[in-house]
Amino acid sequence: MIARGTLPTIGTTTADVASLDVPVLALVLPKPAAMVPALDALDALTGGALARTLARGDFTGRRDEVLHLAGGATGPARILLVGAGDASDRAVALKRAGALAARRASQMDAATMAALALPAASGRELEALVTGLTMGGWRFDDLKTPPKERRTSLGEVTVVVDGSAEAAQAVQAGEAIGSGYAFARRLQVMPGNVCTPDMLADAARDIASRHGLDCTVLGRREMEALRMGSFLAVAQGTPQEPRLIALEYRGAGDARPVVLVGKGICFDTGGISIKPAERMEWMKYDMSGAAGVLGAMEAIARLRLPVNVVGLVGATTNMPSGTAINPGDVVQASDGTFVEIVNTDAEGRLVLADVLHYAKKYDPVACVDAATLTGAIVIALGNTVHGVMGNDAALVAEVIAAGNRVGEPGWELPLVPEYEEQIKSDTGDIKNTGGRAAGSITAGLFLKHFAGTLPWVHLDIAGTAYAETDLVALPRGGTGRPVGTFVEFVRARAR
Repeated sequence: MIARGTLPTIGTTTADVASLDVPVLALVLPKPAAMVPALDALDALTGGALARTLARGDFTGRRDEVLHLAGGATGPARILLVGAGDASDRAVALKRAGALAARRASQMDAATMAALALPAASGRELEALVTGLTMGGWRFDDLKTPPKERRTSLGEVTVVVDGSAEAAQAVQAGEAIGSGYAFARRLQVMPGNVCTPDMLADAARDIASRHGLDCTVLGRREMEALRMGSFLAVAQGTPQEPRLIALEYRGAGDARPVVLVGKGICFDTGGISIKPAERMEWMKYDMSGAAGVLGAMEAIARLRLPVNVVGLVGATTNMPSGTAINPGDVVQASDGTFVEIVNTDAEGRLVLADVLHYAKKYDPVACVDAATLTGAIVIALGNTVHGVMGNDAALVAEVIAAGNRVGEPGWELPLVPEYEEQIKSDTGDIKNTGGRAAGSITAGLFLKHFAGTLPWVHLDIAGTAYAETDLVALPRGGTGRPVGTFVEFVRARAR
C-alpha cells in the first residue's frame, strides 16, 4: 500500500464539548463571534473566560483568526477559537477554517483533537469542515530523519455532530475527499528521484487493488505502436520508462464515462531549452495534474459514486541529453498532426496531445484535463485562481461552478481563433508555443486541436497546484488542487 504520510482518522461524538477529555478543542466561529447556549457549560469550566473574550471583542471570528485559551480543570485542556469569517459560502469558509484548526493542533503536538462548528453545520458544510480538518492534520515526514525528541502526530480528530444520518454521511464523505487530497499531496511532495513515472504507475495500481478498479499501464513500446510521437518526443531524452496510465472506475454499468487527464512530468528541467537553475527544484511539482487525477480517483472510489470515470496520466521526465529533442525538430502525434517543437520547455502540451487523442477511445461524455502548463497563467491570475479553457461553453461553466463550490476558483480565458495564428508552423502543421503574448491561451488552443470533438475543458493549475510560501491554512508545498474540483464535478454528474 502506498503510504500517505501521517493522516488523522476522523471520529464523531454527540457529547457536550465541556465533557470532552481532549488535548485541544477547536471551536470554529463566524464573524461576528458571540456566545451561544451550546458553549455555556464550557464557559463555566473556564471561569467565564470564554464569554468575556467574546464580549470584549478579543476574538471577532474574522477569517484565519486564532486565539488560544487554557481549559479548565476538567474537559478540554486547551481551547482554540478559529475564525471562519463572514464568507458568503460557509462551506468553503469551514473547509479553510478546519484546515487551520488541525494544523494549529498538530503544531501543539496534540495526538487528538475535537472540533465543533457553530452555528450548527449543514451536511455540505460539515463535509467541508471534515475535509479541511483532514487536510490540515496531514503531515509528511517520511524523508526526514526523526528528531531526538520526536513530535507527536495528530492521529485522531473527533467531530461534534448531531447524530443524524445526514451528519454521518457528511463526515464519511469529507474523510474520503480528504484522503484524496492526501494521496495527491503525498505524490506532489516527493522529489523527482523518488516520484518517477514508475512510481505514479504503482500509485495507480495501489488504488486499483484496494478499490477494485481496472488499471492499464503502457510503456515506450506500446506507445510506439500507437504512434504517440508527440509524447515520446519528450521521453526520448530520459532513460526512465515513460508511462501512460489508465485507471477505470465503473459505478454506472455501461454508461459513457467522464475522463480526467493529468500531466505527469515528474521533473522538468526544460530539456534542451533548459530552465534557469534558480527555483528549478520546484519543478518536481510539474506532475501535479497527474497527482490531482490520482487523488480524485482515490476519493471517487471511496465515495462509491454511481458514475463511470477514467483517469488518464501521461508520465515522463523532461531532460537534456544527447538523445533529447531539439528546438526546430518536427514530430508526428498519434492523430497524424506534425508538430514543430519550438521550445522543449513547452513539453506538457506535447504529452497531453497524445493522451487527449487516446481519451477518444473511451467515448467520454466529458473530458477535463489538469496541468501545470504555463508560467503565463501565474502572471495573469496569480496563485489563487486557476485558468479554465474549453470547447464547450456549458461544460466550462459546469467545471468552474464545481470548483467554486469547493473553494478552488477558476476563471475562463477565451480560446478565440485569432490567436491560432501564433501557433501555425512554417515547417509542420502546428508549433508547440506561440511566444509570450497570450501564452496560456495559445497553449490551450494547442490542446484544443488534439481534443478535437471531445467535450473538453482544460485547467491550467501552474499557479495553484503548489505554493512557494506558507498559505496559513496549509504549509508551503503541494495543495492537492484540483482534487476537489474533479470530485465535485464528477459528483454533480452522478446526482
